[in-house]
Amino acid sequence: MSTVRMPAMYLPHGGGPSFFMTGERKARYQPTEDFLRSIPSLLPATPSAILIVTAHWEAAVPSFTGADNPELIYDYYGFPPETYELQYQAPGKPALAQHAAALLQQAGHPAVVDKNYGWDHGVFIPLKVMFPDANVPVVAMSLQAGLDPALHCEIGAGLQSLRDEGVLIIGAGMSYHNLRDFAANAPASYAFHDWLDTTLSGTRDARAQGLAQWSRAPGGRASHPREEHLLPLMVASGAGSDLPARRLWRGAVGPSCLAGWAFD
Repeated sequence: MSTVRMPAMYLPHGGGPSFFMTGERKARYQPTEDFLRSIPSLLPATPSAILIVTAHWEAAVPSFTGADNPELIYDYYGFPPETYELQYQAPGKPALAQHAAALLQQAGHPAVVDKNYGWDHGVFIPLKVMFPDANVPVVAMSLQAGLDPALHCEIGAGLQSLRDEGVLIIGAGMSYHNLRDFAANAPASYAFHDWLDTTLSGTRDARAQGLAQWSRAPGGRASHPREEHLLPLMVASGAGSDLPARRLWRGAVGPSCLAGWAFD
């Protein structure tokens, strides 16, 4: 594994375990699965480790999984029995968890290592697609309760140096996450994704200023009635440089679309 500088990325984690199902549910997410499967080919080298920010873990302060082999958390409901038997046996990396927490503390943010928390589906589902051999160590990171977008950009900035150690920082969420409209097959709207493309084209500080106003953007609140699936984007953007984000993919899913970006 290399210590080549890694990008930070914001990627869709998919709809529950849909990538590992059959029928219409899998078909709907097939383009997303194909995109995630391509991620290793878009990297400059195999990461030394992965730090993945999950939309499904909120804690009082940023928290990092610190176990050698975290247990999986099957935090989805109403899916076929076999989806609760999925496994992902990548190793944890307690030293990275401690290092990441220390970096945030040095930047003035409280942070802790949680040796008991496991990997929810925002972690193991996309990684099982991207790195099916489970041969890259993984640390999962929480959001901070309150979901302050500016704060999460600052948190990402505090972690930026990890990229020079070969760590791939992933914000795992969904750029569209209105489940009610999704289920109702509401008319498609791409306005929010167009706004994101424009906002993410600025410098890191400009991105932070823009992202802090996401709820006022066209289609913003309609795309995210609650913003936990958008906040991993703020961490990824904060961990990036002043170069514009690179949109890696955009695909239609239900009434809107999903997209992924990289920050160099």
